[in-house]
Amino acid sequence: SSSSSSSSSSSSSTHMDHMDLSVNLFFHYDDLKIGKKFPLYFPIKNSSKIPRFIPKEEADSIPFALAQLPQILEFFSFSQDSPQAKAIKDTLESCELPPIKGESKFCATSLESMLDFIGQFFGFGTNFKVLTTTLMKNWTTHLQNYTILEDPMEISSAHMVGCHPLPYPYALFYCHGQKESHNKLFVISLEGEDGVRIEAIAICHMNTSQWEPDHPSFRVLGIEPGTSPVCHILPQDSLVWVSSLTSVGAVG
Repeated sequence: SSSSSSSSSSSSSTHMDHMDLSVNLFFHYDDLKIGKKFPLYFPIKNSSKIPRFIPKEEADSIPFALAQLPQILEFFSFSQDSPQAKAIKDTLESCELPPIKGESKFCATSLESMLDFIGQFFGFGTNFKVLTTTLMKNWTTHLQNYTILEDPMEISSAHMVGCHPLPYPYALFYCHGQKESHNKLFVISLEGEDGVRIEAIAICHMNTSQWEPDHPSFRVLGIEPGTSPVCHILPQDSLVWVSSLTSVGAVG
């Protein structure tokens, strides 16, 4: 239906902003073929600086609302004009934006609350699993060409939820999903020019007609909104949840 197509695609345009996506993670749908080569950039994340999840009881006891920003800054001992204060404010604003039509969204302040949201989304009693982009060994952070080594595998899932980290003093994930979406999900095996191997999750947005015309993917791929799908690699610190009844099949 037209309503679901507009909701799924505008969701992608508004929430891509939260994904800290390097523009060099976009590629064309037609490039999903064995032997195809395209440039990608995977930033190295210093794991010692990545915030950890805190227990749900602790997370629930800490204020978490834009209206409580002064108390939050006081709790974490950040001054109001610090870069941390701006990041916290931006994150809270993102979390308090109303969901667009047909979308479920949630900012998870603990692993337990994330799993609760995922369970409600899929329906309790449904098994679900998480997918993420995996780097197989030490890699360097430079931009380089990657080649698709095997036929991409499409994961056919009726529903999916993406969860992306947002800047906060402890681990916080912005999760959003739709029951009806025009997205396709793939697992692709990539090899860089330097020999690094990556098992990547790729999401293809099949309908971009409602996206903002200045979305960076259009500039990178040289296309106009609605003319062709936009695909991107899931950054390695993001998660995609799918119901585990999903089937996997080779493309092409």
